[in-house]
Amino acid sequence: MVLVLFGPPGAGKGTQAAVLSDELGIPQVATGDIFRRHLKEGTELGELAKSYMNQGQLVPDEVVWDIVETRLAQDDCANGVLLDGFPRSVRQAELLNGWLESVGKKLEIVTALQVPDDLIVSRLSGRRTCMSCGATYHVEHNPTSVEGVCDRCDGSVVQREDDQEDTIRARLATYKRQTEPVLTWFRQFDLVADIDGTGGIEAVSQRLRLAIG
Repeated sequence: MVLVLFGPPGAGKGTQAAVLSDELGIPQVATGDIFRRHLKEGTELGELAKSYMNQGQLVPDEVVWDIVETRLAQDDCANGVLLDGFPRSVRQAELLNGWLESVGKKLEIVTALQVPDDLIVSRLSGRRTCMSCGATYHVEHNPTSVEGVCDRCDGSVVQREDDQEDTIRARLATYKRQTEPVLTWFRQFDLVADIDGTGGIEAVSQRLRLAIG
């Protein structure tokens, strides 16, 4: 089983991917995590990606794909995989589709979490992060016991720059411009299931389960 989980930043992809990965018994492959590991370990692919990033350039789709492909070729992906954050361009989708055909696999479904922009802004702009241990809180749904102080380690809890409203709306605009066309590409194969991403975690998880079948 090969699945793709789509959605804008703040839609809850990471949370839902972790739930589904555990229930389905297949690994969650998040491209952000893969990139960070390659960069940290200084692999050949990591250094190649870094060379583009250092010049302020986007990492080419073929390089991104090479990094993802090395992960998909690992043994734990033999029985299926849940892709979180990939593909992010039509070219990446084409490369994934070609690889799946070459290894005799197919993409089962692309689940697309649909969440209104204003709700995403509310979710993310209310998020607070501990600068010491990385624990996350929310000013409405999960506040710290003492404002600005981490419950775990007494570290300083702040709003990250990328959780400020202007930044969030810029990220949403980038998503609509660069990534939503990928969903349009997948729709031609009747693979996309649009999922209401509002409400509690369990409610969204149940909708995903029903869509996957």
